[in-house]
Amino acid sequence: MAQPIKRIAVNTGGGDAPGLNAVIRAIVHAATRRGWEVFGIRDGYNGLFLPERYPNGDGVIPLTRARVRGITHLGGTIIGTTNRGNPFHYPMPQLDGTIKELDRSGEIIAGFEKHGFDALIAIGGDGSLTMANELAKRGNIRLVGVPKTIDNDLEGTVATFGFDSAVSFATEAIDRLHSTAESHHRVMVVEVMGRTAGWIALNAGVAGTADVVLIPEIPYDMRLVADKINAREAAGRNFSIIVVAEGAVPKGGTTSVVEKEAGKAERFGGLGEKIAAQIQSLTQKETRCVVLGHLLRGGTPTAFDRLLSLRFGAAAVRALEEGQSGVVVVLDPPAVNYIPIDQVADRVRHVPVDCDTILTARDLGISFGD
Repeated sequence: MAQPIKRIAVNTGGGDAPGLNAVIRAIVHAATRRGWEVFGIRDGYNGLFLPERYPNGDGVIPLTRARVRGITHLGGTIIGTTNRGNPFHYPMPQLDGTIKELDRSGEIIAGFEKHGFDALIAIGGDGSLTMANELAKRGNIRLVGVPKTIDNDLEGTVATFGFDSAVSFATEAIDRLHSTAESHHRVMVVEVMGRTAGWIALNAGVAGTADVVLIPEIPYDMRLVADKINAREAAGRNFSIIVVAEGAVPKGGTTSVVEKEAGKAERFGGLGEKIAAQIQSLTQKETRCVVLGHLLRGGTPTAFDRLLSLRFGAAAVRALEEGQSGVVVVLDPPAVNYIPIDQVADRVRHVPVDCDTILTARDLGISFGD
């Protein structure tokens, strides 16, 4: 029989997403109702293996009901997060100027034991959940994962919190650009996040009545994009809206990676500007690019994301109470269920090219550059 739970740790890893604070609040309330103490590990796992970075070495902070009061509607995360410094491949500068990757996972496991934690609730995307899963296996740690990503690209769950907020904001931005594009007879290129999956671009593009949507799952041909814009021009529609996922790929080309360093996720960027320049060259129409970038991560979560976050947080605590470990909570409408974390970790849920939303977009005349 599993040891009774008295103290649990919570951490948030990877990029921030609207709804993180709501998850934390639900965990704290659900756990304290059961008589458990809750502690937040600062900035992913940094609070455990890099405590010297914090005042008084305080890399782990108690999470009480008072501390989480009034945070449901707040963006970001009160315990911090990071997408740098993978503890299994931690970059350490050497005297000769090179970077050596070290495995510092043992320090995290030691810190976990030092604080007397009985379980960990890890909130993160595929990379963060993969790390949590490996740590749990090495340290025999009771673990429940909570899926988090604005990209909605995790296997096993119908939705991840943060996605609805990102799509809602992107759609509002596209709505605003329609009027200025039409007034100036311009083409507006809107670049949104979506490194390997185009869920945000697809949903916001269709909802915002874009004319072209470019996503990683469908390699595009710029000549076909130009043909769409020219056809609109010939029909008297002298403006166009192009929505581009940052990880979209031209036929026979590669993704637009601007940074790749040890211990850090690849950083994409610049695709929107490249496409805008190509469109202007091919169509001779004035073209502007707007990069929404991290605006999609910030701000107040939508009602849908708040509710999903609260449900996920409470479900994670119930999973621990039931003796579950090595699982992640997922939305399986109308319920929140648990599946093995191995089915989620290090996997990406791509947009099916024959899904209903793409079929709808094609019926509406939206081009995917193919």
